[in-house]
Amino acid sequence: MDTVIVLLTRDLRVHDHPALAEACARARSVVPLFVLDQGIRGRHRQGFLIEALHDLRSSLRERGGDLVVRAGDPVTEAVRLATELGADGVFTSADVSAYARGRERRLTEACAAHRLLLRLFPGVTVVPSGELRPLGGDHYRVFTPYWRAWSSLPHRPVLPAPDVVSLPEGVDPGGLPGSPYPPYGRLRGGETPARRRLDGWLAHGLAGYPDGHDELAADRTSMLSPYLRFGCVSPSEVAARVAGRPGAGDFLRQICWRDFYYQVALAFPDLPRRDYRARDVDWIDDENAAQAWREGMTGLPIVDAGMRQLAAEGWMHNRARLITGSYLTRRLKVHWRVGGEHFADLLLDADVPDNWGNWQWVAGTGNDTRPNRVLNPIRQAGRFDPDGDYVRRYVPELADLPARAIHEPWKLPVPVPGYPAPLAALDNE
Repeated sequence: MDTVIVLLTRDLRVHDHPALAEACARARSVVPLFVLDQGIRGRHRQGFLIEALHDLRSSLRERGGDLVVRAGDPVTEAVRLATELGADGVFTSADVSAYARGRERRLTEACAAHRLLLRLFPGVTVVPSGELRPLGGDHYRVFTPYWRAWSSLPHRPVLPAPDVVSLPEGVDPGGLPGSPYPPYGRLRGGETPARRRLDGWLAHGLAGYPDGHDELAADRTSMLSPYLRFGCVSPSEVAARVAGRPGAGDFLRQICWRDFYYQVALAFPDLPRRDYRARDVDWIDDENAAQAWREGMTGLPIVDAGMRQLAAEGWMHNRARLITGSYLTRRLKVHWRVGGEHFADLLLDADVPDNWGNWQWVAGTGNDTRPNRVLNPIRQAGRFDPDGDYVRRYVPELADLPARAIHEPWKLPVPVPGYPAPLAALDNE
């Protein structure tokens, strides 16, 4: 092959990139293309994305190539560039959301009309989303059987980064915007910081993960999820490098949860819009309660701490996600779509399968085998933030309270100035 366009979407890296590796092996010239469009939500993710693109451009230039950037519709721009260069085909990574699958259908039609070879590659998940299927079904609806099948399946080998990426002569790479937003939270976008974080996590964090990953104040999670969401690091490489190390089992289970939700989203494209498992729930349309929840002003400290961490950092500890989600849907009876939309706006790592799969799980309409499960926020706080350090970090109004009072300040004889009374009764729990 002479020239191949590699259309980049959520795979912003050079290591373990099947589409890029195959293009470099098969074609004389390779054009890594990213199209800036309006599909990305959230101003904070836009800044993270732009940082990742700048980092990717540097990596490609080190290998003799470049990142070609265009603006508009990804399908239109990919086919236009392929036509201009007389390319033989377009390679891209397969994805599962309704938006991504619509893009792939249009790309298939456009490539066929222009006699371009189109190839879809794995890389967004460890196991391709349609590969594991139970007997008599199109996807796994329960996690544990999926985990067993996933764990026993040989995973594809991790691919090295190409030594050379040869861009055709005369191609205008296009300009990358500078980030219009200041740095947000603790994480910078890009493959370079992703690999640095992974190395540090393997050396200093993984072994303690089984015992400490639920401790809210200790923050002993990998924080790799935003990098996985943008493909700055390959989930297959993460799984391969984790395997066999102390602490690997519990962490690999979380990687498998991600794959699990991707195969759910592939089978059920309406995951962000309607109940995966229909339940008769009397949702309450209470915008005042929803807004208090968004602002971290519910009067329940563990919930407010989580919501304020989200607003400040674009990230939230997973245990806090469960607590805040359960409170919104189970205590306030606000529809899971309200919570999912807020998380989709602010989380750096929000993607369709994980975000909406987790919201449906916590609301009892998704894949939880115990759909009536309700998390007791006070017990959760006592177990996972026993000294109140997580609450003190994000709810400064309560910073001077002792551990015995910080999770239930409404029981104090005098209200805490500036902090609200609980928004909802806790059923005397």
